[in-house]
Amino acid sequence: MRIGRKVWLILGAVIIVAALVILFTNYSRQAAERDDLNARLSGAQTLLPILANQKTDLENQLAQAESSLNANKAKFPELIESIEYGEYLFEIAGKSSVDLTSLTFPKPTYQTIGAVTYSFVSLQLPVSGTPDNIFDFIEALMADERFASAEVTSATLGLSGSATITLNIYGYNG
Repeated sequence: MRIGRKVWLILGAVIIVAALVILFTNYSRQAAERDDLNARLSGAQTLLPILANQKTDLENQLAQAESSLNANKAKFPELIESIEYGEYLFEIAGKSSVDLTSLTFPKPTYQTIGAVTYSFVSLQLPVSGTPDNIFDFIEALMADERFASAEVTSATLGLSGSATITLNIYGYNG
């Protein structure tokens, strides 16, 4: 059986139409993908300057935070040495005309806040003198740079010219 010329023409036309349909489908899919990629590229190009500005701002904030951390680290002693602080306390007491009747220096405890660990000592300072001298002693403690990382948390005054002052000293343990 011999295939006629019309059948070959119809068969050729069907093959050409099928090829055109396949090409059109691929082209349509690629065009949609190209449009999607162009839209994503446009969005990324719009977002890029915003993200670059945010990165710069965050780097500036980081630099400021590191600078602030370094400045604050300088205020805190590395170690809280009882001998040194004892000498300082007796020196300030002498200048303020109060008697520091005893000094017990407890072992430091440690407290972690975030990634920073602090040593902490709470001292009970029994002093005697006039109320004015006791207040001068407290003011001198707070004004002394050696006690920049310390705070007076309480002062209990007695009637006989005595007082107990609670002094907390903080140290930075890198």
